[in-house]
Amino acid sequence: MTILSRRQFTSMSAATVAASLTRSLWARQAASSADDRYFHIALIADTHIIDSFYVKGSENGVEDNESILLTTPRLIAARDLINSLQPAIEQSFILGDFFHNYPSTDYDFYFRNTTRLDNAKAIIDGFQMPVHPGFGNHDYDVRHVDRALSNRLFKAKFQADPYSALDYKDFKFVHVNNFLGSTQDRTDTNFNPNIGSLGQEQLHWLEAQLAQRKPTFVFVHFPLVAIVPSEFQDFGLHSLLRKYQDNIQLVATGHLHRWFDFGRTYGPQHYGIAATRYDPNAYMLLQLDRKTASWKFMNADLVEWTTHYSHPYHSA
Repeated sequence: MTILSRRQFTSMSAATVAASLTRSLWARQAASSADDRYFHIALIADTHIIDSFYVKGSENGVEDNESILLTTPRLIAARDLINSLQPAIEQSFILGDFFHNYPSTDYDFYFRNTTRLDNAKAIIDGFQMPVHPGFGNHDYDVRHVDRALSNRLFKAKFQADPYSALDYKDFKFVHVNNFLGSTQDRTDTNFNPNIGSLGQEQLHWLEAQLAQRKPTFVFVHFPLVAIVPSEFQDFGLHSLLRKYQDNIQLVATGHLHRWFDFGRTYGPQHYGIAATRYDPNAYMLLQLDRKTASWKFMNADLVEWTTHYSHPYHSA
């Protein structure tokens, strides 16, 4: 059993109060309509769930070593808040680093033991709406674990493919995987785990999705600055985002563990989302308008940009 320090307990108590205040304001501000014009989604990033095989003290510095031990209660706090909102959140998306590294390179190990993958699945099973996880660098381990094993485990444990698209209520939601290109292949001369790339097959798939010209949200783990702009002559993620920027509503990324507003540097609006690992209030609540094909970032004014943190809703 994990024993919480006074500081950790105070943090969790504050999160409980924040949840109550958020529910109150959400009920007043979130639009609801009889004709189903509006609906709401939640975006979460960098949850970093661990298990009993995790070796304490493995992180870089005090903050990281403290936060990793609180990833489960913080994601549960975020989940319980999201579940409580009315009008209800209808879809949730996790933008990578769903769990934290691999305790074994043996595929069967994950079916003989209860691991961080099972713990992560148990938490999302408690969401009252579908949850769609995407891949982060900690969901892979490209230096030591074959990517095919990671893809196989994601499919077996979460019923999730390496990349995917969801069409829902006139909008499209695309999970892009920046770990399938040559920079993430340890056998390739381009290998550099700090730089993302998609690979030719995924890039063609993505263009086919964007070419449908639906209002589209693009989710990818690495921020765009850390992804190869062009992988094949002038063909890459950056060029596709600019080509289809008129129908791309938002690009949302994780990885940096802090809130960033990258503006329209790459064409569409690009936000970096902070991590629930550090703050249970670190999520994006979005209201989508089917009539105008537009969206609203409901808790944008509460975000402490360039930090881990977001203020809770509070009574006016």
